[in-house]
Amino acid sequence: MSIWKYADRISPIDAASRITLGEGQTPLVRSRKIGPQAGLPNLYFKLEGTNPTGSFKDRFAAAAVSHMLQTGKSECIATSSGNTGAALAAYSAAAGIQCRIAIAESAPVGKLSQMLAYGADIYRVRGFGLDPEIDRRAFRFLKRLSRQPGRALQVSAYVFSPEGMSGVETLGLELAEQLEGLQHVFCPAGGGGMCVGVARGFATRDRHDPLDQCPAVHCVQPEGNDTIATRLRGGFGRATDVESASKISGLQVSRVVDGHLAIEACRFTGGTGYTVTDDHIWNVQKRLAREEGIFTEPAGAVALAGALNAAASGELPRDALTACIVSGIGFKDTVAVDRINNDIECPVIDLATLESEVA
Repeated sequence: MSIWKYADRISPIDAASRITLGEGQTPLVRSRKIGPQAGLPNLYFKLEGTNPTGSFKDRFAAAAVSHMLQTGKSECIATSSGNTGAALAAYSAAAGIQCRIAIAESAPVGKLSQMLAYGADIYRVRGFGLDPEIDRRAFRFLKRLSRQPGRALQVSAYVFSPEGMSGVETLGLELAEQLEGLQHVFCPAGGGGMCVGVARGFATRDRHDPLDQCPAVHCVQPEGNDTIATRLRGGFGRATDVESASKISGLQVSRVVDGHLAIEACRFTGGTGYTVTDDHIWNVQKRLAREEGIFTEPAGAVALAGALNAAASGELPRDALTACIVSGIGFKDTVAVDRINNDIECPVIDLATLESEVA
C-alpha cells in the first residue's frame, strides 16, 4: 500500500510517473498509559515514523517527485530543516533525479547523514531557519536557481509546492478511515503545512460538506517559534514572522510560510492553537518512549504536549476521540536521544559479575 491508494484525491499524476517506497498507511495506536493518566481514555497516536525515511514528509516527497517525473524535471532544488530533505533525497534517488538541498543551520547530524547516504548534495546555511531575513534571502536565491531548465523547487509548503503537499492530505484521509467519529486532531507545526493538509484531507474525503463530521484540527507550536498558534487562538486572520528561539529541530521555521492557510484551515474545522515549552516537549518525548514504547524525535512529541495542555485546562473533553500525530522517528536526532538518556549509565561489566547478580 502507499499514498497512491488515494490517487484520485492527490494532484493528478499519471500511473507511469508515480514513485513509491511504501509510504502512508501508518499505524494508529491507542494510548495505554499517558492518555488514561491524563483523563483521556480515547487518545490515539498516528505513528508517522514508520514511513520509509522515518517521517510524514515521505507523503510529500512521493507526490512531489512523481510530479517532477510527469513534467520532465531532472533536478530537485530543495530546502529543509531535516526530514523534508531526507525524504526528497530518497525519492529523488528512486526516481533517478539529482537532489540539491539548502539545509537549516540547526539540522541534526543524523538527518544530514541520511541525506548524504541517498546521494544528495547538501549545503548548511548559517542562520537559515532562525532568522526571517536570511530565510527570505535564501528562498529568493533558490527560486532563481530553480527557474533554470529541468529544475524544480520543492519546499514542503502549499505556497511553494501544492502538488507535493497534496500527498500530505492523505494523513486526513487515513485518519478518517482508521477512527470513525474522530473529534480532535493535534498537529505539530513549523510552517503549518501539516495542519492545512490534514484539514483538507478530512474536508475532501467523500466530497461532502467540509464541516460534516470533520474533526477539530489543532495547531501546536513550540513557544519559541509561535508564528501561528497564538494568532489562531486570538482570533487573528494572519500568522506572523518570528525570530526562532526554540531548540526543537524541524519546527524552527521563522517565516509565515503556510501560516495564513493554517489559521484559515484550523479555524474552519473548529480547531485552535496551543504553544508548549521546549522542556515540556522533551519531557513528553521521554514519556512516549518509556510509557508507550514510541520512539520519536522532539518534534513528534509536540502534538501530544499540546493535547495534554488542552486536557489539563479542560478544553479537551475527557471522552473525546482524539489523535495526536507523531510526525517522525527518534533515531535521526542523536542529541535528543542523549537528552533522554542523560540519567542512565551503561557500565561494562565482566560475565562473572553478571552471573553472580543473576544468581
